[in-house]
Amino acid sequence: MVDKDVLFGKISSINKHLDRVKKQSAMPLDRFLASPDAQDIVLFNLHLSVQSCIDMAAHIVSEQGMGVAGSTNELFYFLEEHDVIDAALCEKMARAVGLRNLIVHEYGRLDMRQIHDACRNDIQDLSVFATAIMTAFNL
Repeated sequence: MVDKDVLFGKISSINKHLDRVKKQSAMPLDRFLASPDAQDIVLFNLHLSVQSCIDMAAHIVSEQGMGVAGSTNELFYFLEEHDVIDAALCEKMARAVGLRNLIVHEYGRLDMRQIHDACRNDIQDLSVFATAIMTAFNL
């Protein structure tokens, strides 16, 4: 059975970290690019936000017996297959996992212009995911 306290805790964490991301990415691009501290704050909190989404997905998949994921992305595909999230949100979350992997594993130089843009235009996908989970599990 899904532990609602676990989900509430993760949603709270997502909201806290997204607030930090939004605050730092609200600055104009030129200031953001000139501020290594703002970039670090954004990357760290973005990483933690996505990780909380992954943790929620893993908890749900495990507790609901949806399968054994071979990759982190697969967690979101299980949620889609079981009608917890829709296909569009599933793809957005898979991309968020890819970004998290780039941040954590430093698979290449991150383009801070793209990070700034993503924070301004795509960050709400993580909130949408949290809302979908709240709706699906009557939180």
